Amino acid sequence: MIRSDDTGKLILRLALGILILLHGIAKLSNGVGFVEGMLTSHGLPGALAYLVYVGELLAPVLLIIGVYTRPAAWITVINMLVAIWLVHLKDLAVIGKSGGWALELQGMFLFAALAVAFLGAGRFSLGGTSGRLN
Repeated sequence: MIRSDDTGKLILRLALGILILLHGIAKLSNGVGFVEGMLTSHGLPGALAYLVYVGELLAPVLLIIGVYTRPAAWITVINMLVAIWLVHLKDLAVIGKSGGWALELQGMFLFAALAVAFLGAGRFSLGGTSGRLN
């Protein structure tokens, strides 16, 4: 059996980056009004909603190409924590109808981003393994 930590890192980066990027593309199409409304309902400035583009467009692209991978992963972690806080907090301890955690998608994004933040990009990236930020 072939063993390659770098291949595993690439697969993890691509899966996380592509799946979150799709959410960012949807926000480009539909705007960030929903996020803005959630922020203002929590007493925060609505303009912060535009940071979702950093978390769901810029960070995923960096994850996919493997440049500034660790900072991009930490941005994704923060993005997911804010999303859980703003939208999904009521479901934090809920088990869904199929028996899974109600927040399994958000949880998978959060914990995959944490894994990438600690693992780095690996050698199959534009940043390679020599850079500290990869």
